Amino acid sequence: MANVTEYQAHIENLIKEYSHYKPSYGDMETELVFDREHNHYMLVNVGWNQYERVSGCVLHLDIKDGKIWIQQDGTEEGITNELVAKGIPKEDIVLAYHAPYKRKHTGFAVG
Repeated sequence: MANVTEYQAHIENLIKEYSHYKPSYGDMETELVFDREHNHYMLVNVGWNQYERVSGCVLHLDIKDGKIWIQQDGTEEGITNELVAKGIPKEDIVLAYHAPYKRKHTGFAVG
């Protein structure tokens, strides 16, 4: 359970850092969505770009079975690299945006 608490803190801190970056277009709001009870974490942009409604998930991470599942990563550098730099072992990170049959080739956990 200690790992889960540590992972929650790392995820929340990184998402908070990313929330300071605003899209270069439109009138956008950045929303942090933290569901600590169910271990779901998201960074979402919502707003308007001229006459068009914009809503998009930049980051979506879950913690399942003691592993961090990266569901969506729309960052330039990649949040995975930042998690590894913080000492989280690759075997505790699942690149869920890759198909299950491809995950064994990533160097990270398969699920």
